Amino acid sequence: MCPLFSNQISAQIKFRLPSILSDHAVLQESSDCKLWGWGPGAQTVKIVCSWSSKDTLSVPIDGSCLWETTVKTPKGKGSYRIEFICGNQYMKIQDILLGEVWLCSGQSNMEFNYNWGVSNPESINTCDNDSIRFFQVEQDYDEYPRSDCKGKWVVCNKNTMPNFSSVGYFFGNKLTKKINKAIGLVGSYWGGTCIQTWMPKESFDNNNLKRFTSNIEAYGWAPKGATLLYNSMINPISRYKFAGVVWYQGEANVECESSDYSQLLSSMINSWRSKFTSNLPFYVVQITPWNGYPGIKAAFLREQQECVSKTVSNVELVSVSDLVNDIANIHPNNKRGVGERVADFVVSKQYNMQPKLKHPIIESWKSDEREIILNIRSVEKLRTNSKDLPRGFQVAGDDKLFHVAKVVKNRKGQIVIESKDVSHPVAFRYCFTNDEIPNLFDCNGLPLLQYRSDNWK
Repeated sequence: MCPLFSNQISAQIKFRLPSILSDHAVLQESSDCKLWGWGPGAQTVKIVCSWSSKDTLSVPIDGSCLWETTVKTPKGKGSYRIEFICGNQYMKIQDILLGEVWLCSGQSNMEFNYNWGVSNPESINTCDNDSIRFFQVEQDYDEYPRSDCKGKWVVCNKNTMPNFSSVGYFFGNKLTKKINKAIGLVGSYWGGTCIQTWMPKESFDNNNLKRFTSNIEAYGWAPKGATLLYNSMINPISRYKFAGVVWYQGEANVECESSDYSQLLSSMINSWRSKFTSNLPFYVVQITPWNGYPGIKAAFLREQQECVSKTVSNVELVSVSDLVNDIANIHPNNKRGVGERVADFVVSKQYNMQPKLKHPIIESWKSDEREIILNIRSVEKLRTNSKDLPRGFQVAGDDKLFHVAKVVKNRKGQIVIESKDVSHPVAFRYCFTNDEIPNLFDCNGLPLLQYRSDNWK
């Protein structure tokens, strides 16, 4: 036997874990959680979890040098450790908490962090919290799916919080206080990116969706090509167990896909659920008012986001259009309001700890001579948060030209509007523009959702 060949067979392939299985991790409690990694083929890895230290799992490593198994996690915070033994190789991950794990993804309004200038900078003084852990997926892209990504779990404190998504932090901070559990937040986001780049290649096998891969504008600061970010920033964490997803994206699709976004978002949600082998709850944050969009395309995209919440199961729409103080800024800085509102919806819907939250909506309408009567579904009579009159209504006649309308009656379950410029209204809209900020709310402080009665292009 030649010396070179002898050295090759005597060396052992290194045993390793994915970056998301590391010290300070949060695993989903009371759940079947996957553990996986790589090592020398034909050998066995033995696993001991400290919450069940008398049980040792033996998992074979296959010919592709991959191993995978499932462990049952108990209820209870921890901390815990997991030990891995493979031949003469030994690894241990420690300070593991059990709780609720959430994926926070999207583009720049999700990426926006404390260092960008949040509206309440004093929040850093009270952010130290061992029960909140962050894993930020390092930004990268690839033409092909990757099995691992770069990143590490860190404990929430004054040094780590400023670099993580502010929406994610404020969401997790309120959630841990409400449900009294450890919260793991995985951040996978990149500003300026379109939804196509977050979708797997299989999504575009549908001929109806292939056309959305050919008109992607090239950017110098962010990859936008179809599947690039899914491959490098979602696929590597798809084995990890999550309680749900907070999705804040859409601005980059206003220009070209404002009337088709629901097809893309529905496909992305379904493909992620298939890959994660879980019916992941999705909380979709509507894009906010901004006066820089063309036409009224932002209103159409918000309509598409709402459509997904109505047609795809286990998807909740969260409107934050009222949490904007400058319509000339596409990155409003009230991220605390956004994160905490999402947390309120999650606590209500997923953890059943308060009455079900629903945005007030316009359920139906009818025209009566000069007036249009709107039937509202809300907790109680809608009101403004100040002495301002309700705004954002428009009505149109047969000429399809919209004019500003005013509220002439506002009672529980009904609003009546009219315009002096339209004698026989046939259609109306509410906040159906790029930059209108709603000012009608229910008693929970949730804004009335935008609406249009017409289907005019």
